Amino acid sequence: MPRSIRVFVYLLMLIPALTVLGTAGALMSAPIAEAATIGKETGLPVPRYVSLRSGEVNVRAGPGSRYPIEWVFKRRNLPVEVVAEFDTWRKIRDFEGTEGWVHQSMLSGRRMIQVIGQVRTLRRDPGGSAPAVARMEPGVLGNLEDCLHEWCEIRVSGLSGWVSRAHIWGVDVKESLRDK
Repeated sequence: MPRSIRVFVYLLMLIPALTVLGTAGALMSAPIAEAATIGKETGLPVPRYVSLRSGEVNVRAGPGSRYPIEWVFKRRNLPVEVVAEFDTWRKIRDFEGTEGWVHQSMLSGRRMIQVIGQVRTLRRDPGGSAPAVARMEPGVLGNLEDCLHEWCEIRVSGLSGWVSRAHIWGVDVKESLRDK
């Protein structure tokens, strides 16, 4: 029996045992919940944001080349969120919430953002009253440079500036890039 199936069967057998243990089971499951935030394959946080390395990325129904291709991303540097890991495969989610599996070699650690909603203003400094640098259409991609409170510094088409974190996808609400 393959190791992954043995681990799955073992976990299924463990669930009733934890239920019977009641409070002790809850105490035992606390470290398991914490560990779920770190990917077993990479040791990196899950979920986390990455970007597509190629202009053509096959998205599969499951973690392996034997699974059918459900769709193909055709946009290099598109930000996606890694929500699960299995061996060399990563389950990703796009800004619309669509999920599927891609090979790790198709992903880059380069942090990118996507403008969402409507036309947004790129500003010289963080803050709604700062002078405008440019207007950005929904779907525009940019490099994520830094975030400070509700504002993120990005680089788009050679221009640098700040945009409200609420107007972009590819960074968590409470994520600080200064720690990294």
